[in-house]
Amino acid sequence: MGAGGVTAFGEKTLRRTKTDRRRSFGAWFTDTGWRHVIAWIAIVFALFPLLYILSVSLNPIGTLTGSNQLFRTIDISNYVRLFNSPDIPYGRWYVNSLIIAVITSVFTVLLCALGAYAFSRMRFKGRRFGLATLLVLQMFPQLLAITAIFLLMIQIGDVFPAIGLGTHAGLIMIYLGGALGVNTFLMYGFFNTVPTAIDEAAKIDGAGHARVFFTIMLPLVTPILIVIGLLTFIGIIGEFAIASVILTDPNQQTVAIGLFQLVSGFMSQNWGIFAAGAVLAALPVMVFFLVSQKYIAGGLTAGSVK
Repeated sequence: MGAGGVTAFGEKTLRRTKTDRRRSFGAWFTDTGWRHVIAWIAIVFALFPLLYILSVSLNPIGTLTGSNQLFRTIDISNYVRLFNSPDIPYGRWYVNSLIIAVITSVFTVLLCALGAYAFSRMRFKGRRFGLATLLVLQMFPQLLAITAIFLLMIQIGDVFPAIGLGTHAGLIMIYLGGALGVNTFLMYGFFNTVPTAIDEAAKIDGAGHARVFFTIMLPLVTPILIVIGLLTFIGIIGEFAIASVILTDPNQQTVAIGLFQLVSGFMSQNWGIFAAGAVLAALPVMVFFLVSQKYIAGGLTAGSVK
């Protein structure tokens, strides 16, 4: 075959390859490509509010009127005022929120794990009724009982001031009471995925319930523990309704209450400082989420097979 024949063959092969590529791209887009387009649209839709609040926090004007253009002005004066203004004790609010969220998350995980272990591994009278009660109670949120909770905390404060109205300990106890139901039921489904043969083998070797629970079960159910802790932490950081009723002392208030006060007045709204405080309040949640994200998918799905 001559050089001309080789050249013609090569050009024909190149044209065929380009045609195959066009066909393969069309087939790829019909099969899975459109999903990527929808995914990117969803990502942009989700990121826009985050970018907007970050842009507002960097705008020194302090209003939302001039914040329609993202990052038109970049200034950290709002962040400086959060920690330097005597009228805005943001540092105290931040510490209070972290203390309440961390303690509530730890005790929620521990108490729910104990309850889930009992329902999963022990057989006792009223077990099924207890599980059904936990499930039914979740139909009624704590917000419906906020008046009763307020009056109850006043009465408790007269007897035990350390856990009464206006205390962090009292608020933590209220949060624990509201979080035990659904989280215990979620952990119960996850505990059921652990084979009972592991418990039986440990008991044959002389281990009691406490040793089985702390040394065997907890390491095996780490994903659900992380998920429950993360969800509780996120919920407590942003909780406002109950905290605003219980924490009457300004020095005991949380970030959610403090930031609401910055924009609640008709003549004293400063959305720039509010946005800066919201961005900083989201940092612990973001860090916790990034550190524990490898456990989240397993923790949410493994307990659904029972």
